[in-house]
Amino acid sequence: MTRRYRFVWVDVFASAPLEGNPLAVFPDARGLSDTEMQSVARETCLSETTFVFPGEEATDRARGFRTRIFAVMGEMPFAGHPTLGTASVLRAERGGDAIALLENVGRIPVTFTPRDGRVFGEMVQVDPTVGAVHDTEEVARALGVDRTELSDEAPVQTISTGNPFAIVPFRRRAVLERLRPDVGRMDDYLGRSDAKFFYLVTRETRDPSAALHARMLFAGGEDPATGSAAGPAAAWMVLHGLARPDAPLLVEQGWEVHRPSRIHARAGLEDGRPVQVRVGGFSVPVIHGELTLGD
Repeated sequence: MTRRYRFVWVDVFASAPLEGNPLAVFPDARGLSDTEMQSVARETCLSETTFVFPGEEATDRARGFRTRIFAVMGEMPFAGHPTLGTASVLRAERGGDAIALLENVGRIPVTFTPRDGRVFGEMVQVDPTVGAVHDTEEVARALGVDRTELSDEAPVQTISTGNPFAIVPFRRRAVLERLRPDVGRMDDYLGRSDAKFFYLVTRETRDPSAALHARMLFAGGEDPATGSAAGPAAAWMVLHGLARPDAPLLVEQGWEVHRPSRIHARAGLEDGRPVQVRVGGFSVPVIHGELTLGD
């Protein structure tokens, strides 16, 4: 028996097609097994692929549309651009100004508003967990850069809204753009820390309206846009007095891999701790297709 599953390919945190971070969304994945979803994610070979399991409409609207996120290497509890991109697809198909997703990390609400003649989506991430402060000398060695290239305006620190990122501030964008770290050395350090990834940032940006220029390098390559890191980066800036609480911040990412991305983020501060982390941007549909599977 042949089974067919419709998908929508969207570019997330993008201003135009072929920018941002691409995502494949399966709006109705009922009938797919865990093994099949993992195989499909390997087939698309994207950073992540999402699978929605719709139920009764009123329940889904209140509880959140059950969504699972798979990367090539395995399932993710949460990821930023898959959340925004999936919600944008569901909004286009089901209507409304708010879509919530029920992910493995919990319920993530996304609201949509008109902006610049397009539809802007913004998610509220779970409140951040503030982790360890890292030794800057060790981090510099792990990344293969001179210690003086890392900024002292705020510490290297782990912050998580579902995925733990060590936020690493660089002094100069040129150094960050040229960076080609030894992945083995980098992963060895991360394996001994409370962080799963590095999020490398500098306040020296291409766009003068941007707050940060960022890169996210990992064993599989480089992520064009990382919403699950931009939220913690906004929280990190607010926590260390580099940004005002709730002030809108633009994070630019992806230029080094020819996928310019623009991530909008903000975070509040209560009793000295970052809260109410919000991350948003635009999503552009680029491909509509169908997956065919045989039993």
